[in-house]
Amino acid sequence: MKIAVVGTGYVGLVTGTCFAETGNTVTCVDIDKEKVDKLKSGKVTIYEPGLEQIFERNIKQERLFFTTDLAEGIKDAKIIFLALPTPPGEDGSADLKYILKVSDDLGPLLKDYTVIVDKSTVPVGTADKVRERIAAKAKVEFSVVSNPEFLREGVAVEDFMKPDRVVIGTTSEKAKKVMEQLYAPFVRQGNPIIFMDERSAELTKYAANSFLATKITFMNEIANLCELLGADVDAVRKGIGTDNRIGKRFLFPGIGYGGSCFPKDVQALAKSSKDASYDFKILNAVMNVNASQKTRLIGDIKNYFKNDLKGKTVAIWGLSFKPHTDDIREAPALENIDALLKEGVIIKTHDPEAMEHVKRIYGEKIQFCKSPYEAASGADALFIATEWPEFRTPDFDKLSSLLKNKVIFDGRNLYDLPLMRELGYTYYSIGRETIHG
Repeated sequence: MKIAVVGTGYVGLVTGTCFAETGNTVTCVDIDKEKVDKLKSGKVTIYEPGLEQIFERNIKQERLFFTTDLAEGIKDAKIIFLALPTPPGEDGSADLKYILKVSDDLGPLLKDYTVIVDKSTVPVGTADKVRERIAAKAKVEFSVVSNPEFLREGVAVEDFMKPDRVVIGTTSEKAKKVMEQLYAPFVRQGNPIIFMDERSAELTKYAANSFLATKITFMNEIANLCELLGADVDAVRKGIGTDNRIGKRFLFPGIGYGGSCFPKDVQALAKSSKDASYDFKILNAVMNVNASQKTRLIGDIKNYFKNDLKGKTVAIWGLSFKPHTDDIREAPALENIDALLKEGVIIKTHDPEAMEHVKRIYGEKIQFCKSPYEAASGADALFIATEWPEFRTPDFDKLSSLLKNKVIFDGRNLYDLPLMRELGYTYYSIGRETIHG
């Protein structure tokens, strides 16, 4: 099948590459010439484990192409995916200008029946708007389908190739058959393709991410309560996580959620609710709690140093919003950097993938180090913001020889309390006893 993907960001590039991997001919379209030139030359423009290998294979086997020309990109395509940015506005609403602009452009370019697929996360009613924009200039039959993505950064290729489920919103039987054929190779093990109307599919994506964000936030509130009551959040997490009605996932407390999906989607669903004159109280609470949770450890740092932070050096391990990605959108590390810089703190940091992105924001305001130990060398304290695997089992003897003070502020609860006590560290974490070395 010939497929076009408009947009080569995170979702678009993974989508196009994975569809090519199952034998489709895919052309990805983007207005960014520099990015398209890099992709044409075989360079992946995002960091995502497992993507580079299949990207290179499909370019070599001439199933994956890139262009800046929309007309060229969609020529003879049976399905056109719209994987365009929907950034949040100041009021939390999703900005649809990119999707609607491409919809305007697509109408006169369609030559035969085509399925247009909204792959971007979009508010309820967007499929209707896209259909209206295309219909204004189209002279052939077409269908607009909602097919939200459920990709987790860091395991996106696996998620795409072996999805838990595929959600497709369409009221067109003709489009349904096309989409069934497209996704058949991905659900051979029996995972469902769930068909519904377009509006329900659009809401499903927001509902899923908002529920997960709520689950994370609830556990962070429990963690904060644990500290006040002298309970251990790890024990509570295990106690409730083994209840199959609740499940083990998304119960790990920390310094809040970030990334490109949860913050944006919670805001957008809250805004859609407000527009519908519905006060979604839970979501408003989730946003407020998460905002304060991100800098939860700053108070502990101030207390440890008796409110005298000026001139102190803090090593920060981790910059991306989660491990196995270079994505720093809404990353808690950045808010902690801002808070510490305001206090006159010198910051040395290391992240396996995200440092180049952070350099564009801070330049020489903070120091970027080649290794975690270089960041820790001469620092007054260590702050852990992202749970990269390489941070989980450091050489603690080496680390203590590099730090001026054996103190760790752990925003991801990486280390066992008995170990920290045995090693003589002062150790602050989330929802657990503070160890005083």
